[in-house]
Amino acid sequence: MTTRTLRVGLTQWHATTDIEANLATALRLIGEAAADGARLVVLPENGLMLGTNAQMREAAFNEGTDAVQQLRRVAATHGVTVVLGGMKNRTPDGVFNSALVIDAAGEIAGRYDKMHLFDANIGGQSFEASSVERPGAGPVLLDLDGVRIGLTICYDVRFPELSRALAAAGAEVLLVPAAFVRSTGEAHWHTLLRARAIENLAYVVAPATVHSPTPDYTDAFATYGHALVVSPWGEVLADLGTDPAAVQVIELDLDAVTRARAGLPVLAGRRGADEYGAQPRRLHVTTRSPEETR
Repeated sequence: MTTRTLRVGLTQWHATTDIEANLATALRLIGEAAADGARLVVLPENGLMLGTNAQMREAAFNEGTDAVQQLRRVAATHGVTVVLGGMKNRTPDGVFNSALVIDAAGEIAGRYDKMHLFDANIGGQSFEASSVERPGAGPVLLDLDGVRIGLTICYDVRFPELSRALAAAGAEVLLVPAAFVRSTGEAHWHTLLRARAIENLAYVVAPATVHSPTPDYTDAFATYGHALVVSPWGEVLADLGTDPAAVQVIELDLDAVTRARAGLPVLAGRRGADEYGAQPRRLHVTTRSPEETR
C-alpha cells in the first residue's frame, strides 16, 4: 500500500526593516529545504519586512516587486512550491496581508488575503492592522501533490471557525505563518496551534518570525518565534525555538489524518449551520436565599 506523504520546509528568522537581508535569508532557507527534499516551503508572515505600521505601509510590496520575482526564480530553480506566508500586498483594490503561493515552475498560483486583522492592545502597545491593510474576502485552499492545504495567517488562528471551514472542505494541512507578538506567544501560541490541529484532526504548519537574539534589538515589536509543526493528534513534531535563522523539513504522513478522522469523526458529526446559527435557548431558574430554605 502506498503511503501518502508531503515533505514540508518549516522556516523561521529574525525579520527587520532590512528587506535585502530578509530576502537573502528566505532564499537561503528555501534552497536548504529543497536540498533536503521539501516539496513545499512555507515562509513567515511579514518575513520580508517587519516594522511599524507606517513603515510596512510605506514598503508594501506587489506581485511584480523584485523580492517576489527573486522568490519566483528560486522556486523554479529548485522545483519547489513556496508560500510567502504574508506580505503587505499593494493591489488596485487596496493593501492586503497576502499569503502568496508560488508554484514549482515559479508561477504565482494565487493568494489568500488575511481575513482577521490584528487590531489589539497588548502590554500597552497598540497594533492597528486595519490602518495598514484591508480584510480578505474568504477562505482559500491549495491543492498540492494530491494534498489539500488550508491557508491562514497569524491572528486567524484565534478564529477556529475559519480552520473548521477549511477542514470541512477537505484540508488535511493548515498553514499558520505568523509574526506573533512575544507576550501573547508565550501565553497562547502552542495552545492555539495544538487546538486547531486537534479539533480538525489536521497537521498544522506554522512558520514564524522571532525577535533578535541580542539584548539591544530595535524591532518594532518582539515576536515569539517557536515555528511549529503539530500532528493531527496534537503532538508537536517540530519547534524551532528562538533560532534567528532556521529551517527544518518534516515529512507529513497524510494517512495519519485519514486514520484519525475515521476513528474520531468530528467533522462528520458537525450539525447544520442553521442549528449553530440560531440564537441559543435561554433557561431561567428560580433561586431562593438560604434563609428561605430553613
